Amino acid sequence: MKKPTAVRLRRRYVNAEHPLVVLKFEDGHEIRVEKGQGKEFDAYAGETIKIIAIYDPTSRERDVLASRKAERFDPA
Repeated sequence: MKKPTAVRLRRRYVNAEHPLVVLKFEDGHEIRVEKGQGKEFDAYAGETIKIIAIYDPTSRERDVLASRKAERFDPA
C-alpha cells in the first residue's frame, strides 16, 4: 500500500488590525506580519496554524487570536 503524500498549499494572511501578528506553525517556525501588511506562506493540508497578536514587543505577553487549519486561509 502506498503512503499518502502531504499536500502543500500556498496561502496568504493580511494583518489589518493588530500592531504585530505572528503565525506559528506546528513545526515551531513563525512568520511575523506587521500591521497593514500581508505575507504569503506554504503550509500543509491539515496543518494547524496559530494566529498570535503582540501588542508590546518588549513584553513576552502574547494573545492567541485563533487556531486555524491551513485550508481556511486565503489562497495566495
